[in-house]
Amino acid sequence: MNRRELLRTVVVGGTTLLVIPAVLQACKKDTDTADETGGGSKLTVDLSNPDNAALNKAGGYIIVSNVIVINKGNDNYTAMSSICTHAGCTVSYSAAANNLPCPCHGSLFDIGGAVLKGPATKPL
Repeated sequence: MNRRELLRTVVVGGTTLLVIPAVLQACKKDTDTADETGGGSKLTVDLSNPDNAALNKAGGYIIVSNVIVINKGNDNYTAMSSICTHAGCTVSYSAAANNLPCPCHGSLFDIGGAVLKGPATKPL
């Protein structure tokens, strides 16, 4: 190997070592952190609208504008992001288990949005 070939190999190899970590970091899925204070945007749901009929019974839920609204019973409702903090899939609500499963990778959240089972590590 002559000097020119050696220099080209070192430059290409060095560049590759610098570029690969940046490319891998750019491919990483980022999600916004949850607003844990409860001070998110205001959402009004019309319970008389037939599209929201599921909220008229305990255990019913709807998803509106990436927000899941759940009827917990006794005119008590809870609302949080419906987007899983792991990979951005939409969670649902299981009234029987009283939790929010993510269909994509199996994350599980409690009725308050806290993580019960990963791979998600951040609350809804």
